Amino acid sequence: MFALHVDPDKYDDESLVRIGKAAGQNGIDFILTGGSLISNPIDHVVRILKENTDVPVILFPGNVMQISGNADGIFLLCLISGRNPEYLIGNHVIAAPVLKKSGLEIIPTSYILIENGRLTSVEYISNTKPIPADKVELAVATALAGEMLGHRLLYLEAGSGAIEPVKTKLIAEVKRNITIPLIVGGGIQKPDQLNAIYDAGADVIVIGTALEKDLNNLEVLAGAAQEYNGIME
Repeated sequence: MFALHVDPDKYDDESLVRIGKAAGQNGIDFILTGGSLISNPIDHVVRILKENTDVPVILFPGNVMQISGNADGIFLLCLISGRNPEYLIGNHVIAAPVLKKSGLEIIPTSYILIENGRLTSVEYISNTKPIPADKVELAVATALAGEMLGHRLLYLEAGSGAIEPVKTKLIAEVKRNITIPLIVGGGIQKPDQLNAIYDAGADVIVIGTALEKDLNNLEVLAGAAQEYNGIME
């Protein structure tokens, strides 16, 4: 699968309309929206996207303020690569009563941040350290723990604006050891990077920064994803 990450603070209303329409035209499977620190109301962003596409819009929250009942679902993220209790259970307790009434599909998701050579927003805001890129065995053990805890998805993240994507060796080893779907995001800006990450075992690739730099990258990378999946079929 191929998905987009839309940071609410990176787009105006006109750009959100373009993304919504382009998502449907380019075979995007779903749109994630949310961020480490945002000032624009998440409900407004969800509403514009929903008005312009039939592609599912799923919340990717950085905090408990980023909940909208107008979305289709929410990745209930547990930042298991860190040791900050607020991102392991604290925020979840605060959000649970609201989520219970929201009608959203709740998707428990292990979120693992992988070091990429620069400080990322999620690392700074969450006050956690990423797993070093060369500590493959630690990433695998963390991923296994997430699956054993009952999470339905596992998200390997290099971080917004990453210098490079998560290394394919790490992706392949994590995939080999888990049975739940594997999502990979961060630093993916070229078709050859996308193909290599699919080859390593990613079930879903998410792009965000490439989209922020140039909306035309959506068509280029979505086309590469469709071509890859066509060849594999």
